[in-house]
Amino acid sequence: MLKTFPKGGIHPAENKFSAGVAIEKLPLPKTVSIPIAQHIGAPSAPIVKKGDKVKVGQIIAQSSGFVSANIHSSVSGVVSKIDDMMDSTGYKRKAVVIDVEGDEWEPAIDTSKDLKKDITLSGEEIIKKIAESGIVGLGGATFPSHVKLSVPQGKKADLLIINAVECEPYLTSDHQLMMEKGKEIMVGTQILMKALGVSKGMIGIENNKSDAINLFTEISKEFSGITVHACKVQYPQGGEKQLIKALINREVPSGCLPIDVGAVVHNVGTAFAVYEAVQKNKPLIERVVTVTGKSVKKPSNFLTRIGTPVAQLIEAAGGLPEDTAKVVNGGPMMGKALNTIEVPVTKGTSGILILPENNAKREEIQNCIRCAKCLSVCPMGLEPYLLMPLVENTTWDMVESEGALDCIECGSCAYTCPAARPLLDYIRLGKSEVNKIIRARNQK
Repeated sequence: MLKTFPKGGIHPAENKFSAGVAIEKLPLPKTVSIPIAQHIGAPSAPIVKKGDKVKVGQIIAQSSGFVSANIHSSVSGVVSKIDDMMDSTGYKRKAVVIDVEGDEWEPAIDTSKDLKKDITLSGEEIIKKIAESGIVGLGGATFPSHVKLSVPQGKKADLLIINAVECEPYLTSDHQLMMEKGKEIMVGTQILMKALGVSKGMIGIENNKSDAINLFTEISKEFSGITVHACKVQYPQGGEKQLIKALINREVPSGCLPIDVGAVVHNVGTAFAVYEAVQKNKPLIERVVTVTGKSVKKPSNFLTRIGTPVAQLIEAAGGLPEDTAKVVNGGPMMGKALNTIEVPVTKGTSGILILPENNAKREEIQNCIRCAKCLSVCPMGLEPYLLMPLVENTTWDMVESEGALDCIECGSCAYTCPAARPLLDYIRLGKSEVNKIIRARNQK
């Protein structure tokens, strides 16, 4: 029986046009812009200056706190400037700009394709290595991975869950990575288990990836303590709380984290990055990015250096189609539209989605008809139809008490609303305001 979460969920068209397309190594760009804030938490502090020569894998910005992450150069060349540059958020943020010269790697990085299975580092050494390598969650949240692995005093993890669901429509970067780097991902999973001190690992894969399920089920026979589980195709199956409920039937309470029910969840791409960091001494300098869309000539999965302009990926996929209306960083449900394609790929860039006019245009907003569809599809059991007017009326105390902070921003409510009400937009605004109020309250 396929595993799933019991509350809410939707079934949008999958549109996995790039499924089965082999990962292609994108040519080096002429220039990269590497933001110093590519993660949740404090921005990193640059440790290079204009005119410095750097190699691939060299640290260029140091983490500035526990919840922060190192940034490394993805290319070799000369730092041309450190300046405020536009990123995918639409705001200007500080970035290190490097003019590419050749492709000289730090000599300590093992660039061979040989599989390295033996894990020689201790749990503490693994966490330190992951922190040094700038590994963050590659499922989109970009939470520094070493923080997740540092279990707070008084809490205990009893298992690791690898999120290989990739439930977002269109995106296939995780799926293709699984098909090409299965054993490396398994070793990465064992590394994470050792760091947590657990003997049990579970990998959840949505059932529309039967080839990956079969492959990982076979590979898992070589790795003790790791099991593979087929999950029902139901968005947002890849939400942390939804996946935990589906796989181990534990409910993460409101305001709590997975560790509060004994689980730690990492994305499958993160597991591969951990393998490369610990076994190959390779920091997070590149990732697989899907470039796709209904009108895209060549839907692709590109291995892309961090800092590469999005425009270069689009060009490699056949260029912008004539009917392009919107370019989205991520998938159609949780991604955000870009206001320019000259922004850089970051650690959290899982895909670039190019939408034609008929898929990108918002319908005219109408009055709520009290159909309760948004309530029925919310995987967190919230009442989006109520939260939107509460935000409109700035009744922040009620926005907080009605559980807005529990929203995982999956977009199911807005997707299903027959009145085309921008429910998620307002809930996001409400979450932002409530978080400001809570921070101010805690400082008193």
